[in-house]
Amino acid sequence: MKVVVLADTHVRRGGARRLPDAVYAELEGADAILHAGDLVAPELLDELAGFAPVHAVLGNNDHELVGRLPETERLELDGVAVALIHDSGNRTGRESRMARRFPGSRIVVYGHSHIPDNHEGLEGQLLFNPGSATDRRGQPSHTYGVLDLQSGTLRSSRVIVID
Repeated sequence: MKVVVLADTHVRRGGARRLPDAVYAELEGADAILHAGDLVAPELLDELAGFAPVHAVLGNNDHELVGRLPETERLELDGVAVALIHDSGNRTGRESRMARRFPGSRIVVYGHSHIPDNHEGLEGQLLFNPGSATDRRGQPSHTYGVLDLQSGTLRSSRVIVID
């Protein structure tokens, strides 16, 4: 199962910002899409749903999506337990905080910082932040993520650099 992971896209209604072509190309082959918040425009959520089932959480800039998206979500994708949250808090203590908040989740996807992250936390829990495909905020490149899941196993997790 190919899962495209996004966060912090900050696409505004009628604005010039849009997802990069590389992301649209990746979405064409997606089996599922995860968005870790700060979509901003509800239209982006609807657009993503045209590619594959979308699981998204509320970010601190998602004022128009209050009531439509949860603050956190736990789900199972191809037998793998996944948790979504926008803001995982400070880097210091993140591993233990996410392990306590999402026990049993093999993967915790988060956003907010715009800083890509793909590392193993406590007890094999993957902490994954795709960065931002549209808003680098001091990072060297725009990025997004791809998870490859198969029969209850995380086969690979990649942060992909766009530019």
